Amino acid sequence: MSILTSKFNTKYDTAPFSQIKNEDFKPAFEQAIAAAKVEIDTIANNPQAPTFENTIAALAFSGDTLDRISSIFFNLNSAETNDEIQQIAQEVSPWLSDFGNDVRLNAALFARVKSVYENRENLKLTPEQSTLLEKKYKGFARNGANLSEDDKLKLREIDKELSRLSLQFGENVLAETHDFQLHLTDEKELSGLPEGAIEAAQQLAKSLDKEGWIFTLDYPSYIPFMTYADNRELRKQLAIANGAKAFRGNANDNTQNVLQIAKLRYDRANLLGYKTHAHFVLEERMAQTPEKVKSFLNDLLVKAKPAAEYEFAQLTSFAQKLDGIEKLEKWDGAYYSEKLKQQLFNLDDEKLKPYFQLEKVLEGAFTIAKKLYGLSFTEIFDIDKYHEEVVTYEVTDENGELVSIFYADFFPRKGKRNGAWMTSFKSQYVKDGVNERPHISNVCNFTKPTATKPSLLTFNEVTTLFHEFGHGLHGMLANTVYPNLSGTSVYWDFVELPSQIMENWCYEPEALELFAHHYETGEIIPMEYVEKIKESASFQEGMATMRQLSFGLLDMGWHAQDPSNIKNLKAFENEQFESTKLYPDVLENAMSPSFSHIFQGGYSSGYYSYKWAEVLDADAFEYFKENGIFNKEVATKFKDNVLSKGGTEAPMTLYKRFRGQEPKPEALLRRAGLL
Repeated sequence: MSILTSKFNTKYDTAPFSQIKNEDFKPAFEQAIAAAKVEIDTIANNPQAPTFENTIAALAFSGDTLDRISSIFFNLNSAETNDEIQQIAQEVSPWLSDFGNDVRLNAALFARVKSVYENRENLKLTPEQSTLLEKKYKGFARNGANLSEDDKLKLREIDKELSRLSLQFGENVLAETHDFQLHLTDEKELSGLPEGAIEAAQQLAKSLDKEGWIFTLDYPSYIPFMTYADNRELRKQLAIANGAKAFRGNANDNTQNVLQIAKLRYDRANLLGYKTHAHFVLEERMAQTPEKVKSFLNDLLVKAKPAAEYEFAQLTSFAQKLDGIEKLEKWDGAYYSEKLKQQLFNLDDEKLKPYFQLEKVLEGAFTIAKKLYGLSFTEIFDIDKYHEEVVTYEVTDENGELVSIFYADFFPRKGKRNGAWMTSFKSQYVKDGVNERPHISNVCNFTKPTATKPSLLTFNEVTTLFHEFGHGLHGMLANTVYPNLSGTSVYWDFVELPSQIMENWCYEPEALELFAHHYETGEIIPMEYVEKIKESASFQEGMATMRQLSFGLLDMGWHAQDPSNIKNLKAFENEQFESTKLYPDVLENAMSPSFSHIFQGGYSSGYYSYKWAEVLDADAFEYFKENGIFNKEVATKFKDNVLSKGGTEAPMTLYKRFRGQEPKPEALLRRAGLL
């Protein structure tokens, strides 16, 4: 019995991180898989006739120890990894893939599920139970339960290989991110850079026993450099290094991995009777078909392209006037956009940063959650955490009842992948009359405090914090019976609604007043800045929309056709980007080899969902605005019909119950200034 397979003897059943050693994971996975197999066999071979309770509900709660170990382990592999953990991940991923297939391809088990499914009309099921039954049946049918034995074997091999390749993909991107350093020793080369970025680069150099300043491909280092560094050659060097991640023909090159992943996904979909991977994925999304996604993306493209081309021409002419730049390159975009933004709106991120101290912004997100949903966040010090930088909170409702445990992990470090995400260490569910509350985590990569300054966020980082916190609320407020319908277990094109709607509060004076206070003087952010933030929110919105659409179209390019004809990754990308191209191509760069969202995360055939959810969030926030952004009635409708419901009913049903109508894209176009 290991620490991981026995019941945690901790406050709120939280993960005992300090007691878990790396060597505990493999035996724990072995034990938990063996125990889950016994549970599955017991359900499959039950001599009693199949019922909803003894088959469908029993399945929903089976393997809970394995789920718990998996969430702890894979979250650590993203936020606090090392060579040993990566090695274990390589070993256990095929085991999990095999176990998943053992369940999905268990003929006796499927026969019981099918029997309940075919009798569903005669059962008096709640909407949640009906959804669970549908999901379980489809989970089998969509994953090969109706295949011949030979084809089932093929499927297993494909899944095992896909699991290995996607891990390898992620490790290569991480290795490439850490492989590059821009080491500067001449102070003149720092011209234009804000003080905070210089100080952080100096701190990094010092920690590596080097003179001068070191800049890396980690976002808090990369973004300020690309935005402010006057030295065009150095920007070029950094941009090309970033765009060439895992595309350099070295041991970390992902070109073959990308081609293999795309081909295996296609083969898998074919085996299951679908035309392409996108057809397979989209059957379980609000968008339903690749055709619908492409027409959604292309409709938005038609509306955004004139604006994007106008903005690009404006930026080009501005760079020419300012510095005689004849041809705008990718490494010029952020730099001149920032300068133009300052000229148009007199708004500089560096002016704003003193008003966005990380701790205060987080407090602000907490206050907004209190005003909307009655939640209180109290820091606690008596539960374990996986790194000293993580801060832990107890979340309670208006009656003082526990809602969730919340882990906040905000700074970059060596064992943490780039970007920002929400995840959970324990799902919410109701079992034996007890409502088990979730343990939710937000992980970001913000600028660390320095010797002289606290962590001060750019406005973009403020919206990132609110975005991930929105996902967090979706997890925290979950209130469903079954763990696999809880929290963020919803259709992918619905999952971004709770996160994206939260970003809207960052632009509202009423909300900003709560947390945008100068870190030294305590002064509230001047209203003229707030006005400028609002005005500038749609600055270069056409170009930003084009960029998002280009990623969505690239994703569909890989997954909505037979990829075996793609021989040259770079040439294929250029084709996909043709309709959205603004900047000249950079020969040494490619997007796909480090496009983790679709080749490692869960967004394959789903990248469009960011834009799709924007339509939902703009429409939903208009409803708040009509009634007041802290209107309790609207907030309660959103909480009861969206945030707490997880995946218990069809997303459009839930949305209409909250909003009273289907969403209209006009709200998004209005907000983006494209109407």
